[in-house]
Amino acid sequence: MSLPRTSLLAAAAAVAALVTLPIATPASAAAPTGKYVALGDSFTSGPLIPTQVDLNCVRSDRNYPHLVRSAIGSSAFTDVSCGGATTGDILNPSDGQLGITVPAQLAAVTADTALVTVGIGGNDIGFSGIIEDCVSASYAKPFGSPCKDKYTAGGTDQLLTRITATASKVAAVLQAVHQAAPNARVVVVGYPVIVPDSGYGCFPAVPLAFGDVPYLRSTEKSLNSMLRTTAAANGASYVDTYTPTIGHDVCKSSGTRWVEGLIPTVAAAPFHPNAGGEQAMATAVRAAL
Repeated sequence: MSLPRTSLLAAAAAVAALVTLPIATPASAAAPTGKYVALGDSFTSGPLIPTQVDLNCVRSDRNYPHLVRSAIGSSAFTDVSCGGATTGDILNPSDGQLGITVPAQLAAVTADTALVTVGIGGNDIGFSGIIEDCVSASYAKPFGSPCKDKYTAGGTDQLLTRITATASKVAAVLQAVHQAAPNARVVVVGYPVIVPDSGYGCFPAVPLAFGDVPYLRSTEKSLNSMLRTTAAANGASYVDTYTPTIGHDVCKSSGTRWVEGLIPTVAAAPFHPNAGGEQAMATAVRAAL
């Protein structure tokens, strides 16, 4: 997922401190230790988390693919995750955050690849636009559900419709990965908790209207459910990063939350995982392997 380029680039200029987290040691369970390729959007790339190793894709060397690679001891590793990526950007070239052309992420997947992780789908349903709409609407009706009202006007939930439409796109990605690397283990990584798993949020600290928080929570769960079902139908496994991150949502205090709010207090993009969140996602992926 992603937020507007201007927000990311402006925030990047303020990021200077290096965040250091412990790397999990390999467990006794077998995991693919051959070539590992990571595909995905900004929840995979880790925008603004130090150290950024690719500004065009706002990619951190402390994102979950890098942590997983270190944990399992991959013989080779390529991380082509990129902020703003959609399913289409995995299959086709695109423009990165700096406007520099990014090759199709799929090009990194070769016949000798042993493991592929895929974290995608949020931008296909319009993550950044949804957040912008919900934040903007919250100030006028903080105790209402203005964002839900907008997206369900006329009796149809537009976001659920988008999620349903994205399933075939994710399936196409997984099928293309299998074709490129027939012997690889393919893992779809879901999205971690963003808003609290219960209750009505924490307006005005995080500007989301009380009635919109349950709606956004339900929408994210529907997205993750679609990813789980689509993975199972297309020869891939699914990693639940939502359940293990409950209690570390955007409303928690700094040091406890694993996803930042509108104004991050540590080096991370707004409404994205911070370094702790990427570590938690890595732990979930490692456990699944």
